[in-house]
Amino acid sequence: MPISWNEIKDRAYAFSAEWADTTREEADAQPFLDAFFHVFNISRRKIGTFEHKVKKLDDANGYIDLLWKGVILIEMKSRGQNLNKAHQQAIDYTHGLKAHDLPKYILVCDFHEFRLFDTEEQTTQSFTIDQFAANVAHFGFIAGYVKKTYKEQDPVNIKAAELMGKLHDQLKAIGFDGHPLEVYLVRLLFCLFAEDSQIFEKQQFQDYIEQRTAIDGSDLAAKISELFQTLNTPMDKRFKNLDEQLAAFPYVNGKLFEETLPTASFDSKMRLALLECCYIDWSQISPAIFGSMFQSVMNPIERRNLGAHYTSELNILKLIKPLFLDDLWAQFEAIKRHKPKLIEFHQHLSTLKFLDPACGCGNFLIITYRELRLLELEILKQLYNKDQLLDIDTMALLNVDMMLGIEYEEFPARIAEVAMWLIDHQMNMRLSAEFGQYYARLPLRRAAQITHGDALAVDWHDVIPNTELSYILGNPPFIGAKIMTQPQRDAIVREFNQMQGAGTLDYVTGWYIKAAKYIQHTPIKAAFVSTNSIVQGEQVALLWGQMMNQYGINIHFAHRTFKWSNEAKGNAAVYCVIIGFAHIDSASKTIFEYENIKGEAHAIAAKHINAYLTDAPNVFIESRKKPLIHSQSICYGSFALDDGNYTLTEAEKDEILLENPSSSHLVKVFLGGRELLHNEKRYCLWLKDASPIDLKANRKILERIEAVQKWRNQSNRATTKKLASTPTLFAEVRQPETNFLAFPTVSSENRNYIPTSFLTKDTVASNQLYVLPNATLYHFGILTSLMHMAWVKTTCGRLESRFRYSASIVYNNYPWPENPADKHRANIETAAQAVLDARAAHPTCSLADLYDPLTMPVNLVQAHAKLDKAVDAAYTFKGTSDVERVAFLFALYQTHTNQLIQDTPIKPKRRAKSTA
Repeated sequence: MPISWNEIKDRAYAFSAEWADTTREEADAQPFLDAFFHVFNISRRKIGTFEHKVKKLDDANGYIDLLWKGVILIEMKSRGQNLNKAHQQAIDYTHGLKAHDLPKYILVCDFHEFRLFDTEEQTTQSFTIDQFAANVAHFGFIAGYVKKTYKEQDPVNIKAAELMGKLHDQLKAIGFDGHPLEVYLVRLLFCLFAEDSQIFEKQQFQDYIEQRTAIDGSDLAAKISELFQTLNTPMDKRFKNLDEQLAAFPYVNGKLFEETLPTASFDSKMRLALLECCYIDWSQISPAIFGSMFQSVMNPIERRNLGAHYTSELNILKLIKPLFLDDLWAQFEAIKRHKPKLIEFHQHLSTLKFLDPACGCGNFLIITYRELRLLELEILKQLYNKDQLLDIDTMALLNVDMMLGIEYEEFPARIAEVAMWLIDHQMNMRLSAEFGQYYARLPLRRAAQITHGDALAVDWHDVIPNTELSYILGNPPFIGAKIMTQPQRDAIVREFNQMQGAGTLDYVTGWYIKAAKYIQHTPIKAAFVSTNSIVQGEQVALLWGQMMNQYGINIHFAHRTFKWSNEAKGNAAVYCVIIGFAHIDSASKTIFEYENIKGEAHAIAAKHINAYLTDAPNVFIESRKKPLIHSQSICYGSFALDDGNYTLTEAEKDEILLENPSSSHLVKVFLGGRELLHNEKRYCLWLKDASPIDLKANRKILERIEAVQKWRNQSNRATTKKLASTPTLFAEVRQPETNFLAFPTVSSENRNYIPTSFLTKDTVASNQLYVLPNATLYHFGILTSLMHMAWVKTTCGRLESRFRYSASIVYNNYPWPENPADKHRANIETAAQAVLDARAAHPTCSLADLYDPLTMPVNLVQAHAKLDKAVDAAYTFKGTSDVERVAFLFALYQTHTNQLIQDTPIKPKRRAKSTA
């Protein structure tokens, strides 16, 4: 059992007293180091040897005074000798060591002065022997007390996962696969952590492999099976003649080693692969990070982007802090000097229960538990004096069984269980270091409850009754409606009680609606990470209409759209929101707004948070065929469906006209979103009103017509085949007969305005543009205002993070100024023309150049500011921010829709036909 810090300090004082007064010029290193390691209750003879032979760079032999492989190299010198030279000598020795033997620390000492060098952190601690007791904490690693700082992209995490992946591949290659392999690897993972984190003795597992198994690996599987059986056997039930090295392992229990597995098989390479795993210092690896990486190595595709699949700690904290952690810390700060209340608060903390119904490898549960244990540590520091004789086992009330999860795949579920034990042990070590007593929960008696099953099929009440649960949290699967499997779609439709349109909802919505049903009439609070699609476009009314209207759900906090990423190579950007909700209401609500979706959020207090994550009334914007107020409709441009035959580059256009210059009237400028924004040239054959004579006069055009007809005829779609009978026409012709206004269907979220332009009727708009025929300066002014953009940002869907405009959701529901005064209309038209004039002053610039926030010309910025002011005046809007604009527009929308309901005549019910 590791020694307590209190005893280490006592021994440190005794060691200093014994050796501080020595005046010997040539003190004996062996008794000195024996006494040094005795401070930490470590036998020097068990960890290393004196005079360890090594080859130096010059090929000469060197002799290290003491080497503890992978941990520390010690070089002793006579008192008063140059320690700088001693340090360089020690560095020279390391060149002759194998990679896995390289020490983390180098200590040089002359019996009076100590210099401890951390090879990873590149830091040095220097002090004299009379200061040894005050600095003994620097040697905590010898006794197993290690400060752990986890880095999300720390190479040690990736290296460890890759080594486990290598071992996985080798076992799978021999036919050891499926459930047995998964359990086997999870057990090995536990052993590797255990020997570096004081559950086992230091290097106990490694020593067992190296010293008790043959180099060719022939007996390794049998020896590991013996070890697993031993770890599952209480000390008093073990054979009396059990191998002493096996007998030294503790009883683990926790059912981790209970199941009998088929015996694996190893060879020399596989034995080496396992030892390479042993050579990693697992005390430096975060269970929260490693679990997902470990899962990734099992998938060859995911392994290429190793590190891209775990949820970063920063993003987990974005959810758990406003959900419960901030409130708990606030309660602690308010009562920490009132002992009775603090004891009551500690008891309350121990009764909390947390459920992650899509827990994966347990990242959310691990970080949640760690943060709660850190809070408990502060409580204990307030309640107890470090010098008191304490029973830590009765002091620490929080345990892993307060964490529950549901996971679809068995392997990550098992990893989650083990990872919870590991984080529990690490927090116990932190508690040990704080109070000077070693504390470990062995044998394992309690475990996190991770249910292996489909969260949308499992009854959550069977996992834990809703009368016992405190919080629901996690990040359910990010699977869009278009890529769901049919069973997944069926599950969503079932959760929404066969509601019309449910099949178009994303997979994550199933967790929201199931949670809403589960938390009815309880104080349970929930929060999920989701793709931002659930607060945009058509999904809002479908999901949140039920959540709020049928189940009475209230949103307590929300992170608006941000980039969900851990910055790992190959990690695809996902644009997410975090939504915290409950059946109960809350007087305090917060919206976390991101000025830059890749940056940090700033918190805004809100009176009410609606389904669009704005401080505004509950409104649900549904698909509308006609505009709410404004009578002028927009539509997509024309769609060719031509296999590219009617779309022309400049060279192709010239080739056609070279064939017959008189065909020029059949070639039109053809603009989509990209061409409009970047002034790129593209053309099309526009044959809508072409006569047969015109068509036959150009062989190149006839070839393209024939190609279109052939391609459409070969289609598997009946509608496309039908279009082969009119091969000269675009599949969907929506070209205005007059000049029109056009803007891209997709535009960057970085622009303050969606670039919009007037085009002539001779310019053909593709279906990548929205067109507004017979548009005026007034229309242009409203659509290029901050008022309209505030509506766009809130209601439209997204393509990644870019705005994806919608006629039925965004435009048709937009509340235009109702009956604006003539002067307001005139002011908008004047300001709109000024915007066009400001653009014209930069004839060589594209719209993308002009509307890039970094390069937008000053005169255009000023012109838009005047236009925004004119539009605000037409609405009689007095605010200045987007938040105020959105709240204003939602209230206006609500007024108009209520009026529409009142004005709609009620149709008389039709009488059922008589069957007589």
